[in-house]
Amino acid sequence: MKIGETNRLVISEAKNADADFFYTLLNSSSWLKHIGDRGIKNKKDAVGYIEGSLMKSYLENGFGLYKVSIKETNTPIGVCGFLKRDYLDAPDIGFAVLPEYKGLGYMLEAASEMMQYGKNTLGFTKILAVTTESNERSKKLLRKLNLAPVGTVNANEKGVPFLLFSNQPQ
Repeated sequence: MKIGETNRLVISEAKNADADFFYTLLNSSSWLKHIGDRGIKNKKDAVGYIEGSLMKSYLENGFGLYKVSIKETNTPIGVCGFLKRDYLDAPDIGFAVLPEYKGLGYMLEAASEMMQYGKNTLGFTKILAVTTESNERSKKLLRKLNLAPVGTVNANEKGVPFLLFSNQPQ
C-alpha cells in the first residue's frame, strides 16, 4: 500500500517480497554502526523482520517504517516512517538509506513527506526522534525537519544514551 509520494520517491508498506532489499539494508555498514545488528543473516530472517517488526507495527499502531523507492525505477533505497517506542511519550521518526544513496537528498525528501503524513493523516502533534551522538548526518537531517535537541534518553542495552529531538522543544 502506498503511503506517500514525492517528486522522486514512492513510500509504501513493506512486503515479504522485499526481503532481499531488507537483508541488504539491515546489513549495510551505516545500519550496523548507527542502528545496530538485528540478526538478519539470510532471506528467511529478513522476512521475519518484515512480518514481526514492520507489518506488526502497521497493524498494531497504524504506522511504522515504510520502504522508500525511487519512483522512476521502483528501486528500494531505504526506509522512513514512525516508530512507537515504550520509552518515549510520542511517536518518533526514523530513517535509513543504503550507503550508495547517501548525500543525494532522498532521506530529507522522504522524511519531509513523512512529517506531513504524521501531522496531517495520523494527527500527530508531537513528533520525536532519537539518534546517536556520532551520527552527524542524522542530526543534520533532524534539524532540517525542524526538530530540535531536547536532551538524551537511555534506551539501549549498552547503556549508551541517545540524543532526543522534538518538534516541540521545551
